[in-house]
Parts: sequence; structure tokens; C-alpha cells
Amino acid sequence: MPTTLAQLNTAPLPEAAQLLDGLYEHTPWIVQQALLQRPFASLAALKLACARALEQGGREAQIALVRAHPELAGKAMVAKTLTAESSNEQSKAGLTQCTPEEFARIQQLNTAYNTRFGWPFILAVRGPRGSGLGKQQIIAAFERRLHSHPDAELAECLRNIHRIAEIRLNDKFGFEPTLGHLVWDWQEALAAHSEPGYAERGELTVTYLTEAHRACAAAIARTMREVGCDSVTIDAVGNVVGRFEASVPGAPALLTGSHYDTVRNGGKYDGRLGIYVPLACVRELKAQNRRLPYALEIVGFAEEEGQRYKATFLASSALTGDFDPAWLDQVDADGVSMRAAMQAAGLPATLEAIRALKRDPSKYLGFVEVHIEQGPVLTQQHLPLGVVTSINGSVRLLGEVRGTASHAGTTPMAMRADAAAAVAELILHVEQAARRLTGCVGTVGMLEVPSGSINVIPGRCRFSLDLRAPDNALRDALLADVRTGLEQICARRGVLHTLEETMRASAAPSAPEWQARWEQAVSALGLPVFRLPSGAGHDAMKLHDILPQAMLFVRGENLGISHNPLESSTSDDMELAVRAFQHLLRQVASQHRD
Repeated sequence: MPTTLAQLNTAPLPEAAQLLDGLYEHTPWIVQQALLQRPFASLAALKLACARALEQGGREAQIALVRAHPELAGKAMVAKTLTAESSNEQSKAGLTQCTPEEFARIQQLNTAYNTRFGWPFILAVRGPRGSGLGKQQIIAAFERRLHSHPDAELAECLRNIHRIAEIRLNDKFGFEPTLGHLVWDWQEALAAHSEPGYAERGELTVTYLTEAHRACAAAIARTMREVGCDSVTIDAVGNVVGRFEASVPGAPALLTGSHYDTVRNGGKYDGRLGIYVPLACVRELKAQNRRLPYALEIVGFAEEEGQRYKATFLASSALTGDFDPAWLDQVDADGVSMRAAMQAAGLPATLEAIRALKRDPSKYLGFVEVHIEQGPVLTQQHLPLGVVTSINGSVRLLGEVRGTASHAGTTPMAMRADAAAAVAELILHVEQAARRLTGCVGTVGMLEVPSGSINVIPGRCRFSLDLRAPDNALRDALLADVRTGLEQICARRGVLHTLEETMRASAAPSAPEWQARWEQAVSALGLPVFRLPSGAGHDAMKLHDILPQAMLFVRGENLGISHNPLESSTSDDMELAVRAFQHLLRQVASQHRD
């Protein structure tokens, strides 16, 4: 019989520890420490307690845990001395049926990895869905991580160990994240649509109104109909809109959703998670024959990334009434105008049709968005969910420093006017200035020395600046600090500079009442509420102009990497996101009736 949480919470400590035997490979003290935090309100709370117990154990204990694990397809597997849990996991990943070539390659990698790091390679081979990775996926992860920094690799091993423990815990409790699996599967299926030149390499690229983009829109619309949306349309800019009507005709709607376009060679979850989580909720409501006292409108936004045309947030701008007519005449890299692309996709391509998409705020309660975090913070905190406090405001600039190009061998150090050295100093100043202001970040992402030569002191250096902050005042303070620093650096070094602002976006703080609803939803899952700003832009940033908005972040795997094929999340974390969304819907229903 599966273990129950009530049983675990009330059992004497030795008995409770025995119930969790084998959770962490040959390391029972983690569970014993975690059990001191009983009672647990949920399995998620127990998983968190275990992760934090290991964190508090320190580096030596963490390395000892890593070393307690067997090699993948190693001697212990061959000798059949694996623990029952490890044997089950390696078998599900097909490692017990390796070809001689696969087995030889894994042995080579095991040796190289152990030599480099001093511990065995750890990978949760049952994967983000729990059903098992393929052998080629395992070998690819092995090869990639062999080149990691030791500190980053230790952190990745520990993350995988916690994922292994999570799956083992699910097995012990007979828990299956069925809604998380559903959301995971939907995203996996949608990722089958990619553009030529990328699809052949197994890469995901979906830009505005391409054939792959239109296929995604059709797939999302099909899912919307299947789960029970009462109406499904593809609007004049390509947004896929599904509505689940209220129990009372004419009631206002809660707006939600995210984008389905991607960056080039991007990930499967950026944006798309925010479409499918609410659709899972609609599916459950339909199955239970339940209606909410308000409508739920889910939008798959057609464009957010600005990849094909320079029109970022094009799709959500149509809903706020901010669609720029000049966008229609923009052309892509092949000379195809946006107007022509719309017409080819069967859209009206008229300003009249686009302007008709503007939403009336009086007919909506607000806008909420679920999104993969796109960063490492939740992973570092061992938390599956985080509540967004604000979408950072930002400013971007392009600059150039001009010095004197001169001979690298004959010009004394004290007599140089090195443009690149000045920018190098600016990079450090940006880093220090951002660290001084809470929640701020600053990046010099582009550097260029025109006509540079190995034996010439750089006379010119071009650079970019990307500065972000949780509110506009902090953003402007950071910019002022950087400007002053640049002026001082250039004056001291005897060089000149120019700096041109190319983009400015206002911060979008979460509406307090909606942020509080997300916080209550997270707390109801037995998890601590963790608040964080979003450094990336989101569709919620545009809807903020007309509606109160708030976001929920979902932890990503691989240190939260995003805009990258390694972008990932687990079905367990997606399950929690669906449960949190359901809780928010119930809160709004209760308050709306009142």
C-alpha cells in the first residue's frame, strides 16, 4: 500500500524514516533531518524540507552524497549490486540494454568525468516527465556537462539528486502528476512544429506567421476545443483566443495566456506554459460540469519575441490598442512585409480589423500569466513556484568610445588612449553599480573593436548597455550612475564617448490584490511564498497598461536556462502550477460572488 502523508506525519521518527528509506542513496540522515520539520502540509513541503536539509549539511556532506551514487551503466549495474531504486531507474532509461558501442562510450565518459570532478556523473535518468530519458539524451547530457565548472557541476548533480528523490517519493506515495504530465505532453507535441533549417537539426524556431507558426496556432486552437472552450478563434493578428463562458451571461472575464512564438533555436516552455496551464484548468472544470461566476479568456499570443519583425509585443499591443500602423509596412529578412505575411496567413491585414481587437477594461477582472522563470533563482531556493512582484523596467543604449589607435609596442602605458580599456572599466562599473541597487541588473552584451589588430591599441570600441530595475526610479538611478561613471572614466583616460538611448520600457509592478491571490495559492500548496521580480519582458507587461496584472513563475531545470534548447521544467512543477491556478480561480470565484 502507498504511504500517506497522515501516516508519515504521525509515525514515530524511526518508523517515519523507515517509510522513506532509499529516498537518498545510502544517505539516511537527510530524511531524518527533514522529518524534524513535521507535520508536512503536502508532498511538495516534504521535498523542500529534504532539499534544505542537504543544503544545511554543507559542501563536504553534499559531495559525499554524490559519491554515494553509482555510475550510470557502471560496474554496479553489471554486477547487479545497485539499490532497487537505482536499478529501476537505470532500467527505465534503457541503460541495461545498451549496445556495445553505447556501453563503451558511457564507460569512456564515466572515466573522463570522474577524473575531472572526483565524483560520479549524476543524472535523473527518468527525466522531467518521469518516464525515462533516451540513451542518446543521456550521452548528450554527459558530454555537455563534462565541460562545466566544478562548482556549477556540483550544483547540477545535487539538483538531479533532488529530482531522483522526488520521483522516488512519488512512487512511495503512489502519486502521479497527471495534470502536469498533460501540460508537459501538450508542449512536447507543439514543439513538433519548427521552421525549415531548424527542424532538420531538431531545433525549435517559430517566428511570426511562418508555416510552423500557423501550424502551432491550429494545434492550440484544436486543444482549446478539445478541453471544452465554448468559442475558439484566431484573430486579426494571429492570436488564438479561447473562452470558457461564465455561469451567468454577461459576466466579466479573467484574461490569461502567454505567447507561442519562440526565439531562434529556443525552448519548448517559454510562453507556451502560460497557455496550457489554464487550459488544463478548463479541462477539469468541463469534466466536473462546473462553471465560474466569470468567464475565463485564454489567449495564445501570436508574437512576443520580435524575431521576424521589429515589433515586440505585437500581439498583446493589439489588445491594448497600441498596435503601431507602421508595423504593417515592415519587411523581414526576405523582404516580405508584415501586411503580406498576414494576407498569406488568411488574416485581413487591415488596421480596422486590428483596432477592433482592443479590449474594454470594464469587461475584464484582470490579467494573470504563468511563465517559466527563465532564471536560476527558484532552483537555488529549491522552490517550484515564485510570485512575481514586478516586471522590471529597462533601458537600452548603444555607445562608442574613441581614443587613439597606436602601436602596441612603442606606446608607453601611461601615454595610451585605449578605447577598449575604457569600455572594460565601464563593464566593471556597470556590474558594481547594479549590485549597489536592490533588484537591478546591468549588462554589456555587445563589444566591437572596428578594424582591430593584435598589435594595435584600440582607437575605437563600440558597446551596448542593457539596464533593468524593478521600478522606474531605480532604473533611472542606475542609468545616471552609469552615465556619470562613463564620463569619469573617459575624462581620466583622455578618450571621448557617445551614448545613444535606443529603447526604454516602464516597469510593470504587480497589482497588489492579484499578487496576493498568487501568494495565497502557493501557500495553499504547503509551500513558502517566495517573491521575486521578473528581469525579462512578458505579455503581462503590455496588459499592465489597461488591466491589473500579476504573474506566477515556475522553476526551470538546468539552472533555469531559457531561450535555449536546454530550457525545461518537470511535470511535478507543472502540476503545482496547475493546482495554484485552480486555487486562484476558486479565490476569484468566491470573491466575485461576494
